[in-house]
This record gives sequence, C-alpha cells and structure tokens, in this order.
Amino acid sequence: MAKDKTPKRRSGSGNRTKSDTRAPKKAAPVARRTAATPGRSQPLPEPGESQAAVPAQGPSRLRRDTPRELPAVTEPGEGSEGGSSVLARLRSVETLETAYEAWLELKLEHGAARLRFDEERERLDQQGSFLVGAVRAAGMEPRPGSEPGLVPAGVEGFLRGAEGRLAEAREELARTEADSEASYQQTFAEIRATITDRVRRYLEASPPRLQLLLRKVGATRSILHVARVGGDEAVLLCYLLTGRIPSRYGFLFDDSTEEVSLPPAPLYADEGVESRDTRPDAEALKARIGAPGEVLPLKGFLPVFVPRPAGGEDFYRMLQRGPVMEVEVADGAEFRNILSREEAERFAGHLLRLKLEGKIELELEAG
Repeated sequence: MAKDKTPKRRSGSGNRTKSDTRAPKKAAPVARRTAATPGRSQPLPEPGESQAAVPAQGPSRLRRDTPRELPAVTEPGEGSEGGSSVLARLRSVETLETAYEAWLELKLEHGAARLRFDEERERLDQQGSFLVGAVRAAGMEPRPGSEPGLVPAGVEGFLRGAEGRLAEAREELARTEADSEASYQQTFAEIRATITDRVRRYLEASPPRLQLLLRKVGATRSILHVARVGGDEAVLLCYLLTGRIPSRYGFLFDDSTEEVSLPPAPLYADEGVESRDTRPDAEALKARIGAPGEVLPLKGFLPVFVPRPAGGEDFYRMLQRGPVMEVEVADGAEFRNILSREEAERFAGHLLRLKLEGKIELELEAG
C-alpha cells in the first residue's frame, strides 16, 4: 500500500504542528483611539466598525438632496424670513437674472404658504364636523323641544366651549393669513419696482441690438427673421415694446409644452392667467397684452404693435424658432408668417423708427 506522500507542515522551529486544545489566551485590552477635537475627545471607530456610526461633523457634510432653489417652509402663524432674505439678495447683486431668481423663489414660497393655510383651514373644518358627528353618535346632541332632563348635564356647555375654541382658531388663522398675504404682496411690489428700475437704466445705458433678415418668397411675399437675442435683451425688448416687464427671465426661450401634439402655449399660468387660458387666439392674446398692468406672462415670443397709416395698429409677434425669431402677423384668430410686401415694409419701418429714436440698434440684411 502506497504511503501518503503529502508533506507534513512544520512550525517555524522545525517541529510538527499539533492542534492546540487549550483555551485561547485573552487578548490584552487595547486602548481606543480618540480624535483630537478641541475641548472634547471622541472615540474613533475600530477597524472592524462601520464608519456610518460616526456622526458627520459640521454642516459641510450634510446631504443636499433638496434642490437649492426651493424655499424653506414654515408653519402657518410662524414668522418667515424668506421675504427679507430674498430682498437682501435682490439688493446685493445688480443683475436682471438675479432679480428674477429672487422673484421666482418668493413665488414658490408664497404658493407653499397659501397651501399650508388651506390645509390648516381644512383641518379645522374636519375637526368641527368630527366633533358634531361624535356628539350625534353618542346621542347627546340637544334637539329642539327636548326637555332639559332628557339631555345629559354638561353637554351644551361642552359643545359651546369646543365650538368657541374652533371659532377662535379660525379667526386667528384668518388674521395670520391676511398678515402673511399683505407681507408677500408688499415684497412682490418692491421686486417688480426694482426690476422695472433696472430695465429702464439698462435701456438708457445700452439699447438692445436687433438684426433683421429678409427672406423673399416669390415676387410679392416674404418672410422676416430676427437674429436670436440674449436673456437681458429679451427682457429689455419686452418692456420697450409693451411698457411692461415679463413674468419670467427666460420666457423667450421656453419651448416647453404640456401636450406634445400642441405647440408651446403663448402665456404662462401667472399673474392672474389660469391654466385653461394659456392658449388664447390672436385676438384674445392682443387684448390680454393691451390690458393694464405691470407684468406680462409671455412665453416664447415678443409682441410688436405697428401703427397703420390710416389709424389703428397691427399686431405682430416675433416667435422664437431656434437661432432666429420669425415675424408673424395676426390675421383674424390666427397668425401667419408669410407677409405681404406692404406688411413686411411696415414692420421694418417700425423698427427703423425705434432706431432713429435711439431706443434700439438695428441692422438690416436682405437675403
């Protein structure tokens, strides 16, 4: 029988290893390391311990999962520093984009505050109805014509006290909501005034520059294009052409749509415009732009009103289309981009008149 030729393991001293059945010796206690923190020592994790057990030190290690543009939310009745912080940032940087960012932040905070007040009002209504329902279910509600002896003692006082407390809570909520709304409206007014003042100063210091491009379509028809402008120029042109500021900074370049089968809506659901009214026809859009107010919730275009020689005016719009804006004229309830020679000349003449008045810089190019 062949012998097992597997070599036997030997210890470092040359002797064969044998299984040690003795109990293992206890390891000497090891002193835990401590972090050198000023004023306080904290144990560091051992090599086998999870690092997650150590709390993060300082705010720099906190997670930032919440988008930075979302405002802090406070409960109804608590003081909110959002308005003051927004105004402080508005005054610290003299740019249009920063002003519009502050305005949008305050709009989000205002919407959240209104939602909280609605939820609190609904909670109080539910609490009142639940109380009355509980009393009815218990058969303790005093009924008209019932004898006093048939009603348990203290029920009327209990109901009156509970309803009185609910009425006080509703009154306090209404007062708090009115104060909150007044504070928000005051801040909104200051933001609008600040943006309007900046727009006027920018227009005086540096008029926007436009490049008008003529594209012939046959002998008597043409298409007019205007080279793409920047964000500040879009805001300045909106105020120059309408006397009102847009509700959003990047309004001209927003081609988003709630329905992929439809073109982008010409209005935002801002400044009193409901979601169902964001797609008016040409006539309704003209009336909306001509209505009095400080702000226009325009989206994706710039309106231009060109006077007629015999009186009145025509409604044009410069619709953003990628690298250019395409000029369209209102024709009944619709817009069309194929202009007659007379329509194209009157639009170009209107821009030339603005150039001669020093309100814009204009470059004409015939294709």
